[in-house]
Amino acid sequence: MIADPVTNRYAEALFRLAASRGVLDAVTEDMRRLASELASPAVAAFLFDARISHVERRDKIQPLVGGFHEFTQNLVSLLFDKSREEVLRGLPEAFRRRALVELGSAEGFVESARPLDTAAVEQMQRALSKSLGKNVTLTTRIAPDLIGGVRVTVENRMVDISLAGRLQGLRRKLMEAPLPTQ
Repeated sequence: MIADPVTNRYAEALFRLAASRGVLDAVTEDMRRLASELASPAVAAFLFDARISHVERRDKIQPLVGGFHEFTQNLVSLLFDKSREEVLRGLPEAFRRRALVELGSAEGFVESARPLDTAAVEQMQRALSKSLGKNVTLTTRIAPDLIGGVRVTVENRMVDISLAGRLQGLRRKLMEAPLPTQ
């Protein structure tokens, strides 16, 4: 899930505040717990249902965030005060991604037509880590439409060395090639 710019700004502000005050671990744990709570369909349905009054939704989330660090509690209250509770949907993920940047890490995925062995994935991780200058962690996905080869996506960058990608590249070159004139 890609966070919108508003969510990213709130995550950045919370991250910087927590880091500057030395409570980053506590706030990071709050974000994990918030993500877990929001993963519950019942909780998410209630908190983001516009048919339920703003006051009821705010009252419902207070016990959920009651044990959180003061900074996290204040942010949640601020979001409700500004009628921006929708930011809560993407906040944990945006915060996690911001933490990865701070650690010099990146996450991505590799798609293949068949399962890849661990050694191949580790080799790709090492190569990408070297070229990006970050510690890259890849998860695997099966994409039968690839037929063969792999497609790797990390930080909005994609490397497509799949058979389907190569065929599409060849098709594009053929379509752009000038026809001989007589």
